[in-house]
Amino acid sequence: MFAEHSHRLSAGLMSFLTVGIAFAVWRYDSRAWLRKLAWFAVGFVFAQALIGGLRVLFDHLHIEMVNTSVGRIFAMMHACLAQLYVCTLLAVTLSLTKAWMKPSSSAQRQDPPRWRRLAVICVALLVLQLAVAAVMRHSFAGLAIPTFPYSTPQGNLLPEAWNFRVGIHFTHRFLAVVLTVALVALAVQISRDRLANPYLKQVGWFLVSLLALQISLGAASVLTYRNPYYTTAHVIVGALTLATCFGLAWWSFRDNLQARLNPAGPLAASDRPAYART
Repeated sequence: MFAEHSHRLSAGLMSFLTVGIAFAVWRYDSRAWLRKLAWFAVGFVFAQALIGGLRVLFDHLHIEMVNTSVGRIFAMMHACLAQLYVCTLLAVTLSLTKAWMKPSSSAQRQDPPRWRRLAVICVALLVLQLAVAAVMRHSFAGLAIPTFPYSTPQGNLLPEAWNFRVGIHFTHRFLAVVLTVALVALAVQISRDRLANPYLKQVGWFLVSLLALQISLGAASVLTYRNPYYTTAHVIVGALTLATCFGLAWWSFRDNLQARLNPAGPLAASDRPAYART
């Protein structure tokens, strides 16, 4: 009851903060697209609250076909939307930084970075992975394959018997392998980009560090039979991994957004919001 009530209180706090951010952006920033994005975040947080309420109200309704409750289906949606809400807030935050709004220099590229497409693909894969994780968690499939790294005690890569829980758990592990390759490739591409900001390169390798920590926590969660501390940390680091990767992808569109929204050139210092002036 303490955990549930704390969750509701934190949800209320985030609702007030998001509305405050939207009003501040509307009051102090002239970019129409950013204003819309801030109000979109408000809609997101209220949709989250609605789905969270439906998760509680309909938990008593059982669906025999998939052997779960209507409430748990809403819980899966609630978990996925939470990740997208974090990404929306991060997009607003990055767009409000001085580094985002400073005038582009002549040394900056005119074409999009070569790693942008891979960054977007990694974000999509991470969203898919977190959706699979939410289904797995709320289907009680966290220990459907109780061994690691192999799927059987005999050392087989594939499980001996298959059902929905085994399948969703194995899918989660398979996507982890795909993401390992994709995220390392992304970090390498960013590090090889001569025009990339040094901070971007550091964030790229920080993303790989989060990946290594996430894999370790996932293994520990299985080997300790879902110890709550390892399992909770696994969920948190998963959200941080998505947010970091999304931040890289969002930043790769910065120059394009500036050129499209300011075709006459960067804004003069006097025309930019007060918080963006140096």
